[in-house]
Amino acid sequence: RSSANRAGRQRSADDRPFCDSPEHTDGQSAPAGTRLEKTLRINETQGKKRNLPLSAQATGSWHPTHSNLSIRPAAPADSTKNKSSVIIIMNTLNQQYEEKVRPCIDLIDSLRSLGVEKDLALPAIAVIGDQSSGKSSVLEALSGVALPRGSGIVTRCPLELKMKRKKEGEAWYGKISYQSFEREICTEIDDPVDVEKKIREAQDELAGQGVGISDDLISLEIASPDVPDLTLIDLPGITRVAVKGQDANIGDKIKSMIQKFIRRQETISLVVVPCNVDIATTEALKMAQEVDPEGERTLGILTKPDLVDRGTEENVVEIVNNEVIHLKKGYMIVKCRVRRRSQRKCLLLKR
Repeated sequence: RSSANRAGRQRSADDRPFCDSPEHTDGQSAPAGTRLEKTLRINETQGKKRNLPLSAQATGSWHPTHSNLSIRPAAPADSTKNKSSVIIIMNTLNQQYEEKVRPCIDLIDSLRSLGVEKDLALPAIAVIGDQSSGKSSVLEALSGVALPRGSGIVTRCPLELKMKRKKEGEAWYGKISYQSFEREICTEIDDPVDVEKKIREAQDELAGQGVGISDDLISLEIASPDVPDLTLIDLPGITRVAVKGQDANIGDKIKSMIQKFIRRQETISLVVVPCNVDIATTEALKMAQEVDPEGERTLGILTKPDLVDRGTEENVVEIVNNEVIHLKKGYMIVKCRVRRRSQRKCLLLKR
């Protein structure tokens, strides 16, 4: 037996791997951390052989026949290098976006401001929802400014929200414009806090004092390092019952206004639905399904997840998983800030 052991130890160097440390006595495994510095000859199928140069940390299993060598991947690269790679990729994407996508968005916005949308269908993203569904909160989260909100109808005119991303360090800029009695009103806004006030003033001029609505478009342009390059059209919330001061058919007027936007094939509908209501009874989603039965250009936005009744959480999960009312673009769930007057006068940057 000792002679056999000595013979085994005298095997040719060509028949065993070369390691920094001695081979285990059982001939089966090498210690973790072994560095392979020479070429291993590994048997392949049908007895063929090939040389594989290896220089890696081996932590796998060694077999007496050397027919297989299991090697785990080397340790991940330095996190700093990974971050640098991500930054390079993002910079490249941003450059491509600025060169190719941004000009298209600017062109569409310019055409819409000229009023050609009546004769030419332009791509758009329309935000719709039942009254008090949380549309304003979603738009505030994107734009970083406070918009009109409260009980009842607060969006009384279509609001075109044009957001343009600026470079870091550049100053915030805002502008509101609309057509009033065949003349264009254009006002620059220096302070984000004044946005809500300016929108309310524009709505009062176009729709009158009170709770009436108007088809006239209000355009709000915001340029800031904290906003995405995106243009959205916020439409009045769907109401079912007229309140004091409103026309009896105000519900039909709002639906007609919404249909004018979402029936166009070039429009993507963002349907805002609170998590604490039965999605099957949502009028906004019903309207979107009427013009987009396959759900190809409809995206569901679920709001107020903190108001979900205990025991109904599973229902919300099924909706998010697209198992209740199927939309090809699926659903997103968002949690916005609470309603506090002390927070209304801030930039909402925490969103």
